[in-house]
Amino acid sequence: MPRFPYRVRPETAVLTSGFDPKLSVGAARPPVYRSSTYVFSSPEAAERAFEVVLGKVRAAEAEVPDLIYARLNHPNAEILEDQLVPLEREATAAAVFNSGMAAIFTVMLGFLERGRTLLYTQPLYGGTQHLIHHVLEPLGFAAHGVNAGDTAAIAAAIKANKELGLVLIETPANPTLTMTDLKAATDAVQRHPRRPLLAVDNTLLGPTFQHPLAIGVDLVIYSATKFLGGFSDLLAGAVLARDAGLIEHMRGLRALFGNILQADECWMLHSRLSTVGLRMNRQSKNAQRIAEHLVDHPQIKRIIYPTLFTDVEQIRIRDAQTDYPGSLLSLELAGGKRAAFDFLRALQIGRNAVSLGGVETLVCHPMTTTHSEFSEEELARSGITDAMVRISIGIEHWRDLLYDFKRALESG
Repeated sequence: MPRFPYRVRPETAVLTSGFDPKLSVGAARPPVYRSSTYVFSSPEAAERAFEVVLGKVRAAEAEVPDLIYARLNHPNAEILEDQLVPLEREATAAAVFNSGMAAIFTVMLGFLERGRTLLYTQPLYGGTQHLIHHVLEPLGFAAHGVNAGDTAAIAAAIKANKELGLVLIETPANPTLTMTDLKAATDAVQRHPRRPLLAVDNTLLGPTFQHPLAIGVDLVIYSATKFLGGFSDLLAGAVLARDAGLIEHMRGLRALFGNILQADECWMLHSRLSTVGLRMNRQSKNAQRIAEHLVDHPQIKRIIYPTLFTDVEQIRIRDAQTDYPGSLLSLELAGGKRAAFDFLRALQIGRNAVSLGGVETLVCHPMTTTHSEFSEEELARSGITDAMVRISIGIEHWRDLLYDFKRALESG
């Protein structure tokens, strides 16, 4: 890998780090290494590789232990992880997983001791909420939800919970786009006598528009299926940290769980990383234009988008910790669930599908899809109504999308 006389910027680093063409007969881009097992350079190297991967010793600086077995590590995962690091400000290490849920679950099991409590913001992605209620709590862990964006309540909950082990914040929250003050949360966990870890699901705005590690957060989690992958054709997850020791711990658990990202998906994903910023900027510009053109539409009861926030505290958080508003927006339609379903049926460019962050525009009804496992109380507490549709804006021409949305709104 090249050594530069200065620290290159992320857009350059993602194309120049993590891969040495000399190791692959001069290939300009990494090939796919489809091998389940790897030949050791010596018995001593094999011994050392196992000592490192099992966490018995830490690898020396610049040491590259021999590869062992693809469930533990493989070349494409190592290349991808090296290329992810410069995209996330202040990250020093990354671990990749075979889905975003695998990444979240590994964080939970890796950093929650038995008897400790998970504090999380609501709403969360419905799959994460389901994981907490149906897997984590039955395993004996306590979990406590607090409203996203309620800075005082989050700080009070952190202070009051003496057995706190992990704080998980999703910001902006899915699908309400409520933003949570990460600096305040960081200060609160640092004051806690047990110093619990603070993890942030940064999928909706990162790594381009929001930088939690630079604020003091311990772990950043991604569903890399979304903006990092960007084409709705792979599943992946990632976790990044300033403290490389946290990532080493997660890699050890990943080896036991067998949830490493496979070589083909790693190859696909690292081929996408160089365009993350380009795609996200185009999507954000499209979304802002569309949101601001629809704000006074008579069929829309409320439009939720960061540049249209009216709450003073939400505006403060937005301005303090985000660079751009992103490509997600939510509409509450005046006609309730029926109007929402009619809108989805009438779309011709936007596609009625879950997921987000792809180059194509995706639209869904959260109450009956992504957040359908929420209880009535959780839905009410989170502000998710039957009139709400969530829109993930793609890279199509914004005027075509605007026409499609207006036509669909007026079709009922």
